[in-house]
Amino acid sequence: MAIDKIQSESINLADNFAFTGTVTGVGGANTPAFFAVADGQNIVNNTYTKVNLTEVFDTNSAFASSKFTVPSGEAGKYFFYASLQNLVDTNSHLINSYCNIYKNGSVYKENRTNFSSSGIRMHTIDNNVVMDLAVGDYVELYTAINTSSSQPSVNTSDRGSSFGGYKIIE
Repeated sequence: MAIDKIQSESINLADNFAFTGTVTGVGGANTPAFFAVADGQNIVNNTYTKVNLTEVFDTNSAFASSKFTVPSGEAGKYFFYASLQNLVDTNSHLINSYCNIYKNGSVYKENRTNFSSSGIRMHTIDNNVVMDLAVGDYVELYTAINTSSSQPSVNTSDRGSSFGGYKIIE
């Protein structure tokens, strides 16, 4: 006898069940997914710079050359998150700090903190976004800073900077 409907009053939902057929419409995996950390690199004042990243994990081999590319068959909605820590030398002060998520080579979402001339030398800025992506679309992390010095020593920290993302189960 096949059961086509189970009412929650008739079974104990806290029990474990072993199904012999196919169960659909439950669970799922948030893949493709990746996470990467910054290598630490010098960046130029007043210039948007792609952040050099080293992969920590990549479930579908879709992250390479500091860029995530949507693999075949994986179009859909994705959540991306980023954190950038920019450091300047003691002769400079941050005026603006940027954390930008790019889609297909253009700014998709920009976060900026403005300090005016507050004397800040290190700052961590975060960004996150949900994007609807097609196969072959690519996403990258960029940063930029403006400082009080025309030739500051600026470094994107390898300890405080990261970028990750995953496909949202729909």
